[in-house]
Amino acid sequence: MKQYNVTGMSCAACSARVEKAVSALDGVTQCSVSLLTNSMAVEGTASEKSIIDAVEKAGYGASAKDGSTPASGEKEDAFKDTETPKLKRRLLLSVGFLIVLMYVSMGHSMWGWPLPLLEGNYMGIGLLQMCLSAIVLIINKKFFISGFKGVLNKAPNMDTLVAMGSGASFLWSLYVLFAMTASAAKGDMQHVMHLSHDFYFESAAMIVTLITVGKMLEAKSKGRTTNALKSLMDLRPKTARVIRGGEETEIGAEEVIKGDIFVVRPGESIPVDGVVLEGHSAVNESALTGESVPVDKKAGDKVSASTVNQSGLIRCRAVAVGEDTALSQIIKMVSDAAATKAPIAKIADKVSGIFVPTVIAIAIIAGAAWLIAGQTAGFALARAISVLVISCPCALGLATPVAIMVSSGMGAKNGILFKTAESIEKAGKIQIVALDKTGTITKGEPEVTDVIPCEGVLENELLTYAFSLEKDSEHPLAKAVVKYAEGRTQAKAVRDFKALPGKGLEGFIDSDKVCGGNLKFIEELCPVPNKMKEDIEKLSL
Repeated sequence: MKQYNVTGMSCAACSARVEKAVSALDGVTQCSVSLLTNSMAVEGTASEKSIIDAVEKAGYGASAKDGSTPASGEKEDAFKDTETPKLKRRLLLSVGFLIVLMYVSMGHSMWGWPLPLLEGNYMGIGLLQMCLSAIVLIINKKFFISGFKGVLNKAPNMDTLVAMGSGASFLWSLYVLFAMTASAAKGDMQHVMHLSHDFYFESAAMIVTLITVGKMLEAKSKGRTTNALKSLMDLRPKTARVIRGGEETEIGAEEVIKGDIFVVRPGESIPVDGVVLEGHSAVNESALTGESVPVDKKAGDKVSASTVNQSGLIRCRAVAVGEDTALSQIIKMVSDAAATKAPIAKIADKVSGIFVPTVIAIAIIAGAAWLIAGQTAGFALARAISVLVISCPCALGLATPVAIMVSSGMGAKNGILFKTAESIEKAGKIQIVALDKTGTITKGEPEVTDVIPCEGVLENELLTYAFSLEKDSEHPLAKAVVKYAEGRTQAKAVRDFKALPGKGLEGFIDSDKVCGGNLKFIEELCPVPNKMKEDIEKLSL
């Protein structure tokens, strides 16, 4: 499935138009457009050029994504919220001029607030309102560009409603202003004063300003929903230590090539997927699997990018790099899920696709009906504009994609992956869950549930030795033992402490050598009673 960036979309009607244009091409078997991420996924044999041309003919912009995983220096820009700051500036400027306009149009005429130099000058007040309104409309010109472009391409969108409502208000007010000049030329000042109450300049400016508030909130919401993907991308290590020319060299993780030998020290993240050649270690794979207990690794075992080496030094050979790593595949899966549509989203798109022309038709009918009923043109126009304005903005086209993006992103962050948006919708209808393996759901960190000493050993004695030995370890199981023992016993001093990768720990307490670790390690040191093995097996289930 080929991914594309799409520009110029502002509502669900836009995405429906793009989807329809591309789906009509020969060779396209599936097309899914995401308004939230401004992206498009296309499946089929159609050429890249024909797809881009189809989008451009529909009145929008398109470019193919290169398909590679963004480098560390590019990944922040890929999901950076650039729209919210622009809309915020537009809103602040609009509000500034709108306040002055409202003072002139409402404050002066309705409440008698002072207006120096223009007292009684109705035409001057009208000209001032026209200038202030025009400035606000110019600041928000994107509504008009997008709206009328949609009309020209026979695909009216939500911006078309805004542009028509605001434009009609402004043009009607302009007509009234010229009518005032004609009355003034005849010396009919009574009619001039009467016409001054028919201005809608403040409505024209108010419409675009209020819609800009909605647009800014939408952009902010869209920006927030990419945080989960950013978190996933941040898991990728930035550097890698590779062996080249017989020497260890630190390079960018994206520069590692398949077959490179790389070294990972304790505490470092594994840069790419690989196979262990030398060394033993415990690797924390919770970033990929959600399992908090580290997995022991030895020569021949596979390791994955973004997992953390916790103990010994390991030397590995790279087997998957860049977009082929497990983590990159997860990121791609989450992005693809955001680009697909759930059944409910498809319904929303169908509704949005006919919503705009329907609203325009209703507005025309409403205006015509009032004219037929004998009302003035100004009264009829006000009702028609009300129909257009009250229908904007349409949250229908944004609410569903936002829900899909948030759910897929948060799922990925918590180790739950959705291959399609349809899966997300179905997950909301789940009533019964069947779990394999242990039939339990862990909370992400191990804890001590039982303390079973061997025959002849006191529980407190066992706990004291375990506490003393484990307190110097960073292993999650050691932390669980320490947390359980604190407050129950006192730790003793340990000499010559050693961590044995893949096995356990050893050290001296007083004059006794004390060891702790997995069953295989303990069996190398002493026989383990069958009863103890049975208990171990039972507790491991």
